[in-house]
Amino acid sequence: MSLVGASKSDKMKVLSTFLIICCLLGISKSQFNPNYVDNRTVMVQLFDWTFNDIADECVNFLGPYGFGGVQVSPITECWISEQGFWYERYSVISYKIFTRSGTEEEFARMVKVCQEQGVRIYVNVVFNHMTANLGPEIYGYGGSVAYPPDYYYPAVPYNKSHFHPECDITNFQNASEVRNCQLYTLRDLNQTIPYVREKIIGLLDHLIDLGVAGFRIDAAKHMDPSDLGYIYSHTKNLNPLFGFKHTDTALFAQEVIDYGFEPITASEYSPIGVVTEFKACYFLGVAFRGKLKLAVLKTWGPSFSQLSMLPSNRAFVFVDNHDTERQGGPDLISYKDGKIYIMAVIFNLAHIYGTPRIMSSYAFDNYDQGPPHDENNNIIGPGPFTNGETTCTNDWICQHRWRPIRNMVQFRNVVKEEPLTLWYDNGGNQIAFSRGGRGFVAFNNEDFAFSSIVKTSLPTGIYCDVISGEKINGICTGKIIAVMGGEVTVNIPANDEFGTIAIHTNSKL
Repeated sequence: MSLVGASKSDKMKVLSTFLIICCLLGISKSQFNPNYVDNRTVMVQLFDWTFNDIADECVNFLGPYGFGGVQVSPITECWISEQGFWYERYSVISYKIFTRSGTEEEFARMVKVCQEQGVRIYVNVVFNHMTANLGPEIYGYGGSVAYPPDYYYPAVPYNKSHFHPECDITNFQNASEVRNCQLYTLRDLNQTIPYVREKIIGLLDHLIDLGVAGFRIDAAKHMDPSDLGYIYSHTKNLNPLFGFKHTDTALFAQEVIDYGFEPITASEYSPIGVVTEFKACYFLGVAFRGKLKLAVLKTWGPSFSQLSMLPSNRAFVFVDNHDTERQGGPDLISYKDGKIYIMAVIFNLAHIYGTPRIMSSYAFDNYDQGPPHDENNNIIGPGPFTNGETTCTNDWICQHRWRPIRNMVQFRNVVKEEPLTLWYDNGGNQIAFSRGGRGFVAFNNEDFAFSSIVKTSLPTGIYCDVISGEKINGICTGKIIAVMGGEVTVNIPANDEFGTIAIHTNSKL
């Protein structure tokens, strides 16, 4: 296009359009960045923890062990379920910050405390919908009232004109139905309406003012990408008072459940933010359950499988989350699967693919069960971390505290963006690889020992295996691993507790 001979007003229109496009491109580019402090690289989902307990964990554990951030459960005022179900958090009554996890004041304190420890906060936000049709008049933890049959939520306020016409999702092969109808009678907001957009942007901006670094967008699959793109691009930049640059924008991690068999795909959302890569948790479950050979993981990443996965800089990767651990089934894995679960988490943290998040659960016996609580449904916390302790009290699982997992967080911080090199496999379920010259891991999921000499890029020296132990004051509490002339002798018995070894430059003795 030439501007020769164009009028001054036409030139100004073109320049204005160009500046808008540049601005949007700048926002889009940065909203894939978690904005971690220093060289931190891993997020943990502290599912249904209270704000006060998260603040304590940042001080006593997450900060000292190098965690990059915490994903907190939905913080907006929700329906009070008499039994304390976990999913009450996803039935929103208002945009007040008030749940069983705490008040806005406690939330703000948590963000500040965690920031001081180098740990960012990411909020699981729910704005696809409000409550389900739970009764003619229901109440929230902050005292707000809602009238679901009338689509009336006076504490926002929303009325029936702010929602999609009433219909229920019955066919997930119909993209329009998935995005414009109700899931489980959850009142489905219409994000195309300017007023609704303003309310959602106002919520996100308020959380940014309080210091959060980003958001996990619940049910993004049920919203149109163009509506989400508008909301993201009109959300303010992160708050410099919390250590962010003036140009930093929030991370948007979008929940799009895509196993490759529905018309709505994760790739539709990847231009505007990172996206949950559910194929990753599925295939890691299948592989470490022994239904696929670990050797096939050599191509792990975008080119893996005929279904393909997202590009690395768009993929939000995890072994499990609060939904998948409750779904169960023959393929997905969770903390209940013990050794193979730990191996899968180690692989996810050792590999270069994606932005990793690890899960921290509480014990549950049925799908509906909420977090540990007293007779008044007040959440009972996991207890403080003491040096060397790997478990929690009060039925909290706390996988993030388990030695192999917490040490792999440090492994990933050390290897950073080093390339994956020198892949080894036996054609079956014994694999190993290096992360440049900074790290090395090996896995044995066979019923016989992994005893081989494997090439590595690590410098010659004696290393401490960070899976079986750790280096404390120069002394290794686990296995000693020798690297000589670019080779490492791997010895992992079939009955090894974790089936894995991992070493890195900071574990060198």
